[in-house]
Amino acid sequence: MKYFLAFVFIAILGVGAYLFLATDLFTVTEEEPDEPIDMEEPDDDDLDGDADEADLEDEETRVRESYEEVIGRSVQGRDITAYHFGGGDETILFVGGIHGGYSWNTALLGYGLVDHFETNLESIPENLKVTVIPTLNPDGLYRVVGIEGRFTPSDVSGNTAEGRFNANGVDLNRNFDCNWETTSVWGTQVVDAGSNPFSEPEADALKDHVLNSDPSAVVVYYSAGGGVFSSSCNGPALEETDRLMNIYADASGYSAEGVFDSYKITGDAADWMASINVPAISVILNSHDSTDWSENRTGVEAVIREYGNQ
Repeated sequence: MKYFLAFVFIAILGVGAYLFLATDLFTVTEEEPDEPIDMEEPDDDDLDGDADEADLEDEETRVRESYEEVIGRSVQGRDITAYHFGGGDETILFVGGIHGGYSWNTALLGYGLVDHFETNLESIPENLKVTVIPTLNPDGLYRVVGIEGRFTPSDVSGNTAEGRFNANGVDLNRNFDCNWETTSVWGTQVVDAGSNPFSEPEADALKDHVLNSDPSAVVVYYSAGGGVFSSSCNGPALEETDRLMNIYADASGYSAEGVFDSYKITGDAADWMASINVPAISVILNSHDSTDWSENRTGVEAVIREYGNQ
């Protein structure tokens, strides 16, 4: 019996030792799993990210390079607006509506140029800024069309000759500082030229804009009769002015007429620009009721090509 109990005791010890060793050998320590590798396919937006960023930068550049600016106000407080296109350091300026409702088609041409450049901004060379002032005399235009801003030919009514002058009754194209006189003439009609050069806010606004922007070339539109004229003030036309006249005339099909000499004009806008060495030409449309769009678009494009990236 003694030996039997001893055997049982030893057997119990052996089983306990086995269980202890088995637990130690086969227990696996639980570890945190590794982070899974993200194999998700990139979105199309991620693939196009660089392109989208480039497109956004291009759009921001276009916004910066296409904007409008109020450069002054008329006698009756209407805005005189300049539309700018391109980010270059060299300015080409186009001016319409100096004779308001009498030459309403030149204002309509100006708005046409604004629309053209808004949709063809990429056509402007990097070195250029193109500025369009569709209506320098908004009060005279309003007298004939009866609405603010943009208009259509169907809005035109009444005696358009009365719309030639600003709200003070002054002919703005006799109010600039080249041989200015208190009275001047329009054909055989005597007209008021203002109390002194730039007495009228519209003429003063254009003066300030030209002095501040220092344009390389200026085109001023009138009607009617047809032709492209150079400018001068008490001397011959600038060589660059004659070159500008010929570029526009050759491309548009208008005749190049040289300096206007049909009758004496004083206080003319383009002649004042000549006096400060700014090449400026006068383009006279063929009639009072057409913008001559094809001719003038071609002339404008030729000027921009010529002055682009010189």
